[in-house]
Amino acid sequence: MFGPSQMLDYELEVGWFVGRGNEWGEPIAIAQAEDHVFGLCLVNDWSARDIQAWEYQPLGPFLAKNFATTISPWMVTLEALAPFRCAAFARAADEPEPLPYLTSAENQTQGSIELTLEVFLSSAQMRQQEMTPMRLSRGGFQQMYWTIAQMLTHHSSNGCNLRPGDLLASGTVSGAEMGTQGCLLEMTQRGKQPVTLPTGEVRSFLEAGDEVILRGYCEREGYVRVGFGECRGWVLN
Repeated sequence: MFGPSQMLDYELEVGWFVGRGNEWGEPIAIAQAEDHVFGLCLVNDWSARDIQAWEYQPLGPFLAKNFATTISPWMVTLEALAPFRCAAFARAADEPEPLPYLTSAENQTQGSIELTLEVFLSSAQMRQQEMTPMRLSRGGFQQMYWTIAQMLTHHSSNGCNLRPGDLLASGTVSGAEMGTQGCLLEMTQRGKQPVTLPTGEVRSFLEAGDEVILRGYCEREGYVRVGFGECRGWVLN
């Protein structure tokens, strides 16, 4: 059938803007990857899950992803995030290690960022009753399987040329524990376990009037807290 999506979802992601690009045909080595990153932001990669399920075989996501993207108002440089760097995700012993072109000692020890990420939801009814937005999840960017440097290096590994201002995004940031999922698809188990709002409303996926708010910040004792501002988006109809 052809019609509007009935399974609209958000995706909590971290994005980064390319500063210095690379020439066509010249891959970026992982040791220099972060030299090409200007700064980070929050990204909501809105997704129509019913359309995505239909089209991803054999084509991959297309109409399910191409209709909207929301980013936070602030772009934070890597220099500002230096105090919050941490080790890359630790793989289990039975998982394969990254190939050599995606491996460096510095990336392994300082490739990730202790960035706390939160998702809030406010329905039209909640706003009418002057209720504060409900927090749906809280997780951390350090849980990501791949680092920013690894993703940028892989993206350019076939000679793809990146240009200043290009925006790349991490994919959904979700942890293994309940309450850390970065989208409703995962949080509600594909709609089988709906979320109950303070008004008694339930959500398996987003509905008209819903507002999604993404927040991100880094904090550590002895340093000033660094925030990304709120990444907000409304579902109008």
